[in-house]
Amino acid sequence: MIVLPEATLAWELQDSAELTVESLAPVRDHETTIDILLFGSGRSLVPVDGELRTALREIGIVIEPMDTGAACRTYSVLAAEERRVAAALIAID
Repeated sequence: MIVLPEATLAWELQDSAELTVESLAPVRDHETTIDILLFGSGRSLVPVDGELRTALREIGIVIEPMDTGAACRTYSVLAAEERRVAAALIAID
């Protein structure tokens, strides 16, 4: 699931190893409304590839990886603070 400031979208990604710039197209399409992207990588934290970090940084988005539960909690806090945040979440089985 991808949670944006104005929409929640289905996201088919099920494995953090499949995370690419292309898989984050819905986020890139909203780059002007997002400063921080929380990546919920499932049950445990999985680091984000440096090339992906750089590609997102070039369009003004900082990606923060964390487990999905932490990403959900952090999203709620940042959204309540009216921060420009989005979350890309891998479901936990």
